[in-house]
Amino acid sequence: MELLLHSMSREINRLLWAMGCTVSAAESCSAGRIATYLTLPAGSSSYFRGSMICYANDLKVSLLGVDKKVIETNSAVCEEVARQMVTGALQLFHTDYALAMTGFAGPTGGTPDNPLGTIWVAVGNKNRSVTKKVYHKLGREMNTIIATAQLLRMFLDFLIEDAGNQ
Repeated sequence: MELLLHSMSREINRLLWAMGCTVSAAESCSAGRIATYLTLPAGSSSYFRGSMICYANDLKVSLLGVDKKVIETNSAVCEEVARQMVTGALQLFHTDYALAMTGFAGPTGGTPDNPLGTIWVAVGNKNRSVTKKVYHKLGREMNTIIATAQLLRMFLDFLIEDAGNQ
């Protein structure tokens, strides 16, 4: 898995350099893991602007602009919160792209509708976003590693599509 994450990081690096674009992240259960992989390759300071780690829901609301009513109605672990975290990171960091992750990674948390191991990931720019629900019951570390790998794959596909449209 580590080799895959490093490989995707290098490809993301190559594409962002070629496109001259910037990226940021809004993280909850990933606690900085997204930023770690986006900044592994040399030269990442030219495109990576920052990451906001917001475990607390009130910070998702006040710093990222997530709608409090969405959290109250659906919990912070839902597609709409992940999407709004992307929008918040785009605005906060003034970037071309943003990635987000929110979830019940474990060992506690979850609801009947959103059980432990549920993680929502999202990627977007000012024009569009994509989301994905990731669910594994492999423990906190593996749940977030797998979700990070799926998120980086989504971002890589997103970039490839955008690069093809330029």
